[in-house]
Amino acid sequence: MSRKVNTIKVKQVDINVLNEAEQEFISLTDIASFKNPKEPKDVVKNWLRNRGTIEFLGLWEKINNPIFNGVEFDSFLFDAGSNSFTLSPSKWIERTQAVGLINKLGRGGGTYAQRDIAFEFASWISAEFKLYLIKEYQRLKEEESNRYQLEWNFHRTLAKVNYHIHTDAIKENLIPEKLSIQQVSFIYANEADVLNMAIFGKTAKQWRDENPDTKGNIRDQASLEQLVVLSNMESLNAMLIHQGMEQPERLTQLNQMAITQITSLLRHKDQTKKLNT
Repeated sequence: MSRKVNTIKVKQVDINVLNEAEQEFISLTDIASFKNPKEPKDVVKNWLRNRGTIEFLGLWEKINNPIFNGVEFDSFLFDAGSNSFTLSPSKWIERTQAVGLINKLGRGGGTYAQRDIAFEFASWISAEFKLYLIKEYQRLKEEESNRYQLEWNFHRTLAKVNYHIHTDAIKENLIPEKLSIQQVSFIYANEADVLNMAIFGKTAKQWRDENPDTKGNIRDQASLEQLVVLSNMESLNAMLIHQGMEQPERLTQLNQMAITQITSLLRHKDQTKKLNT
């Protein structure tokens, strides 16, 4: 299972943010250390004893978890608030099949919660702490978004640079003399769609017809992997055009290249995630 941990600092407390299977969880144990640095687990257990906490957790699970065990939840809710009632995170997870809380072993271990639950817990700890936590979490998300956008823009720019190489090869080898501007434009569009068909399985017009309300074009919606391969394909297609290869044969080769390279990129991405686990 893929796990990535980031750390944010709130009121001089380091708080881990865990990305597990494309879901984000914030460490309740770290948040609790703001109130009791020596025994943060006890703080989490005390929070779980409250009837209001059980009601909130149960509602969140009912909304987000189709396998939530409502019978066990009702049992906990009935006992919550009494002097003898105790509840640990592991017991809650095991008995109700909850997904909003998780326990993590090893370095950086402890109890983690989906961000809405974590913010609720932070509010129980301190209203001020909750506000700072939300602020730092939002800052983390903005930084991640900016990094992704920079990476995406880099590959988009690379694809555009190769596009000029590609169109120059078309102009030199495929466009007969004395063609009208409309005819030249048609050939350019036709060659661009060779690449679109090879990597996306459809032309730009087909994509637009299927997505009339989406801004941009088919390449603006491409993944990073697709953009990397697209830039490689533009260079290869330019070379094949110079060699005089017919379009149908080029399309077949480009499609096979797209399949091979994207498969390789995704395999490498998966291996990298495993190494970070």
